[in-house]
Formats: sequence, C-alpha cells, structure tokens
Amino acid sequence: MTYQTINPFTEQTVKVYTGHTDAESFDALDRADAAFRSPDWGQGPIENRLAVLSKIADLFELRAEELAQAASVEMGKRLADAKEEVKLCGGIARYYAEHAKEQLKRTPCDTPMGDAWIENAPIGTLVAVEPWNFPFYQLVRVVAPAFAVGNSVLIKHAEIVPHCAVLFEALVRDAGAPDGACVNLFITPDQVAALIADDRVQGVALTGSERAGAAVASTAAKYLKKSTMELGGMDIFAVLDDADLARAIKIGAVARLSNAGQVCTAAKRFVVHERVAEKFVSGLKAEFERARMGDPLDKDTTLQPMSSKGALETITKQVDEAVKHGAQVVTGGKAASQKGFFYEPTILTGIDKNNPAFKSEFFGPVAQVYVVKDDDELVTLANDSPYGLGGSVFSSDHNRATALASRIDTGMVFINQWTSTAPELPFGGVKRSGYGRELGNLGIMEFVNRKLVVVAPG
Repeated sequence: MTYQTINPFTEQTVKVYTGHTDAESFDALDRADAAFRSPDWGQGPIENRLAVLSKIADLFELRAEELAQAASVEMGKRLADAKEEVKLCGGIARYYAEHAKEQLKRTPCDTPMGDAWIENAPIGTLVAVEPWNFPFYQLVRVVAPAFAVGNSVLIKHAEIVPHCAVLFEALVRDAGAPDGACVNLFITPDQVAALIADDRVQGVALTGSERAGAAVASTAAKYLKKSTMELGGMDIFAVLDDADLARAIKIGAVARLSNAGQVCTAAKRFVVHERVAEKFVSGLKAEFERARMGDPLDKDTTLQPMSSKGALETITKQVDEAVKHGAQVVTGGKAASQKGFFYEPTILTGIDKNNPAFKSEFFGPVAQVYVVKDDDELVTLANDSPYGLGGSVFSSDHNRATALASRIDTGMVFINQWTSTAPELPFGGVKRSGYGRELGNLGIMEFVNRKLVVVAPG
C-alpha cells in the first residue's frame, strides 16, 4: 500500500511517504497504552485532557489556512469548503472540552441494595480507520471524545491524504497531548488486523466503504472488540408537492455537488412528487450546468475534481452501466474533457429495480431522480435500499414532513435542509450504513466502560 499525495487537479505526484513497519506499529501501541495508563492522562483528572482539547480547538483556528490548503492539494476539496471543515473540527474539539465533564459524570441508580451509581471510565487504545473525503473532520470526531474519556487512538488514515494525517498528529501533539495519546500510522490492512488482535486495543472505529467496514468489523468481532461503523449511504432528498420548489432546487444542487458528491450523506436519490417533478428536474439541471469546474484553490471554482484517478474511473463505469441498463441522461454523463480528475455534473432518470444503479452508492456528482405519486410510494422507495444513513424531506407542512421522517428507515432525517453535521448532533446510520454513533452525547459513550458501583447499606 503506497501512501502518496497526488494533486487531483494537476494530476501530479507531490510526495510519496514511507510506510511504518510492524515493529514501528507495535511501538506506537506501546506508547498509546502507556498514555492510557498514565496517572497524568488516561487515568488522571479529566481537566487535564479537556485543557488539551481546548488547545486543539485553538490550533485549528490558528492553522486554518495551512490545513485547508493541504486538503485542497491532497484530495481536491475547494479551499472555502476546506476552511469550513477546519472550522467544524475546532468546534468539535471545543464542544467536548466544554461538555464532556457533564456528559461523563456519575449517574445514580435507585436500588434497595444500597448506594449505587454508574461511572464512566476509559477502556484502552482505539484503532481508527478513516477516509479521505473529510481528512480532518473524520479524525477529530473520533479523537476528541476519546481524549475526553481517556482513551488513546491509533490512526490509519486513507493512503491519498498522508500529509493531512501528519498535520493532524502534529497539531494534537502541539496542543499538549502526551506521546502516544494519538499516533498516525501508514500501515496496511493486515497491519491494522494485527493491532486489533492485541489485547491492549479495546475499540475500533471505521468510516469508509461497505467492503472495508465488513473486513474490519469481522476482525474486531473475532477478537471481541467493540466497534462502530459509518459506511455508505444512498440518502434520499424528498421533494413533496407543497415544498418551496426554488429553495429545494438550490439546496438540492449543493447537497449533491458539494465535495464533488463525495459525501456519505450527500443527496443521492432525489424522490420527487409527480406534480412538481418536471419543474424540479428542469431547475436542478440548470443549477448543475452552472457549476464551474476548476482549481480548488481558485475562489471562483464551484465544482472540484474527484479525489483520485481511481474515483473518476469508478464513477464513469457506474454511470455507463446505469445507461446500459436503461437510465436516461438529463445532463452530463461523462468525464470532463479537461485536465484534472473531473466528472461532469450528471442527472439520471428512468432507473428501475433491474438497474444496478438502483441499489448502488454513487460517490460522485451524479443525481438519480425518481418520481412518486404520493407519500406512501415515497416511503416504500426510500426504504427499498440496503442503506440507511440520512436523508432530507422538503415540505411546507411540518406535520406531514415529520410523519414521513418517522417512517423512513434511516439514521438521520433533516427537514427543509440538507443532511449535515454539527458537534452536538449524533451522527450514524442503520442497515448496511453501519452502526454506532459519533458526535454529540451519544458519540462520547461508544467507547466507555459504564462501570456499576454498589455500596452495601450500613
């Protein structure tokens, strides 16, 4: 496995990184375990760790330009979007710095057996396997709550964003985290499995593909380790006949094209009521065709390149297969004829259940549009998916929209806004989109020993 920076706009290799050996991996685990057991860190007062989280938040603000530039060069993220990601990372670190002590406090239990309570203790070292599409956000949403609890984290980042991984580790170290509390490793899947097998590793967090999740989750299960999985999505963007259509079109275009469509919770299936379908598709087409492809560092660019040549090849093959099986192209439908790993903003219609696109995640700027006659058909179509990560419902009728939200089998539903994230909101899905939650008050409790203590009366 080669860790290297290849600029997706210029297609040029910037730097190749040397992988870590088995010995270096286990040396990192030695240091992580020592940090977990330290009376000054993992076993020490929570205030020590929260002070570091506050400093992490400060450094995200101070280093925003450097971090954002790195993300733009490594995976093509628009500079403005990269800066928003960095801002969110600082917000997550500060959220746990301010709220973790309350979230982790003892919870009393009412019992005739005596005084009893649940206290929340760290469990050990976590292994985090993370993707490239949000190279800092994906890391901090594991590391921040882990630090608050007292767990250490070994990071295996995606091989196309090694510079981002190095910068993140340096930021955490500069914030005052002790040696071993957070270590970046350039390692292979086999080396990840070897670390998970070690008794000192007690938890595994992965965000990524369904295939990667299945492999890592099976290894964690084999060794009886707790895991959380945030995997793929085929999220719906439902537009009802009473929706503010102009607003739904504007938000829908952003919800699909942001990050070149390389978002787990992006609007991938637009499910539109038949009364407004023609106007919606026409409006979405106009928005897609206004997208300006270009250098992610250029403020006038509105559509970035795909993250890699492989990503471009995958989305090209998927669209070609969808068309071969009967899908109609409203706009786009091919790789852009220009330098860089660009794919044209694409809208597909006419996809039936026999089309491989019907139940496949398209990780790129490709929208599928389905037309339904009523709310019941909408729910049936929304739930006819192996995934269940998030989704949006657009309607001017609050009661109608919330009723639909309750009927859709998914982990998150946003009404009259696109599926998004915030430090205080638990994030995660169901079905083949994974299990467990990150962020919010639920996320911090995933890798905690909820220890019961009972004191006999008298």
